[in-house]
Amino acid sequence: MPAKPYIIPCLLYRDAPAAIEFLCNAFGFEQREVHVDPNDASIVVHAELTLGDAMIMLSSQRADPGREKYRFRTPQEAGGVTACICVAIDDPDAHHARAKAAGAVIVTPPHDNAGYPGRSYNCFDGEGHNWDFSTYDPLAG
Repeated sequence: MPAKPYIIPCLLYRDAPAAIEFLCNAFGFEQREVHVDPNDASIVVHAELTLGDAMIMLSSQRADPGREKYRFRTPQEAGGVTACICVAIDDPDAHHARAKAAGAVIVTPPHDNAGYPGRSYNCFDGEGHNWDFSTYDPLAG
């Protein structure tokens, strides 16, 4: 039987260890796997963070063949947001308070969505990745 399809965002960070700490503290992610360079623990070669059944992967910005091959850039290098990571959650208001207290840059505070169901807020993490946390679950029905 074929594997269930998954979409897992893969993010690049200048300071991946600090990003992991922020994502866990601010957004509630948990570390599943973190693999660092054996010669330099400040370089994350590959990390997997989970939030419920959802996952993101991330790594450190570094010189390697894949970086140029795939034109992988951080938001600062790209000069702006390159994607928005949308996360379905139960309580955007409580999540917003946690993220704000941890230093997330709030773009839009919690609000009722205009034109579609649910409540959401939007923020940037410490390196400019755009996150949308919402009760709207497009897979629910």
